[in-house]
Amino acid sequence: MHLSDIPEITHLSIPEKILLLEELWDTIASEEEEIPVPQSHIDELERRFEMHGIHPGNLLTLDELRGRLAKRK
Repeated sequence: MHLSDIPEITHLSIPEKILLLEELWDTIASEEEEIPVPQSHIDELERRFEMHGIHPGNLLTLDELRGRLAKRK
């Protein structure tokens, strides 16, 4: 489906589009069990959980994380 399939949307104001998007997202979130999770995401979460179990104190503060991200730019 494309935006051109529902031409009425193009005539909405920005605030109306945001409200529509919020409603649409709420309907998706209410059926989250139907959202497919890629196996790669599951594998990564399991890997991170395992690493946390091995090194539970090896965490970053929010400031440390921001600093690392800033260095990548």
